[in-house]
Amino acid sequence: MTAHKSGFVTIIGRPNVGKSTFVNRVIGHKIAIMSDKAQTTRNKIQGVMTQEDAQIIFLDTPGIHKPKHKLGDYMMRVATNTLSEIEAIMFMVNVNEDIGRGDEYIMEMLKSVKTPVFLVLNKIDLVHPDELMPRIEKYKKYMNFTEIVPISALEGLNVEHFINVIKSYLPEGPKYYPDNQISDHPEQFVVSELIREKILHLTNEEIPHAIGVNVDRMIKEDEERVRIEATIFVERDSQKGIVIGKGGKKLKEVGKRARQDIEGLLGSKVYLELWVKVQKDWRNKVNFIRQMGYLEDQD
Repeated sequence: MTAHKSGFVTIIGRPNVGKSTFVNRVIGHKIAIMSDKAQTTRNKIQGVMTQEDAQIIFLDTPGIHKPKHKLGDYMMRVATNTLSEIEAIMFMVNVNEDIGRGDEYIMEMLKSVKTPVFLVLNKIDLVHPDELMPRIEKYKKYMNFTEIVPISALEGLNVEHFINVIKSYLPEGPKYYPDNQISDHPEQFVVSELIREKILHLTNEEIPHAIGVNVDRMIKEDEERVRIEATIFVERDSQKGIVIGKGGKKLKEVGKRARQDIEGLLGSKVYLELWVKVQKDWRNKVNFIRQMGYLEDQD
């Protein structure tokens, strides 16, 4: 009988390189927010992938960036702190973009880490195969990676091979989570992230980072239906108008799209009620950020 392996793997990289897409792909459920706007992941999303011979817990860190407010400071701390408590590090890059200053900063940070570092070149579906090797060579000049694996998280290309590569580096160990558990976040947190994702998809550049979502109530009304009440927080009155939309159309569409994803997550019919409130400058208010489910490991 093959020994069971288990371990924690941190995914690190610049914003918007496909970290959340990867987590959702390997877990088989949507637990991490996916958006075309940078810096949308605010917490360590733990995705638990359980197979017969292994259990891998993925930590999807916030994208590395220069913090501009207290929430940004927290996001950066989460991203860098996780490097010391895991079995392997996935440094994910967008193979379709040149190496940027953010990538150089991360590689400088990773040089001093003793943990195995895998360079994962994501979005290979966007480049011609002939372009791949020259791009890999560029990264090799910066540091020695334990393994280099090209994938497409969106298309699923080479993902299974990469999982097998990770397994070969994991120690023998127990299952940390039950087979059917896919995340260590409470369902309320995942629900709030799914609602926030829909707002990001449906609003323009003025909105993204000013949005916070709090699930106020989540009640199982009967065997078939869950009632969810949630508040969407923005920082300015003008943003409130954008989220609600003309005649409430935008908010209604947010609710409709979010409900479909939440029903998939919970396996129940969902009645979703949304409110929009203005909480001026909330990203700089520590108590409010904590109330929203962030900062839990600051003390």
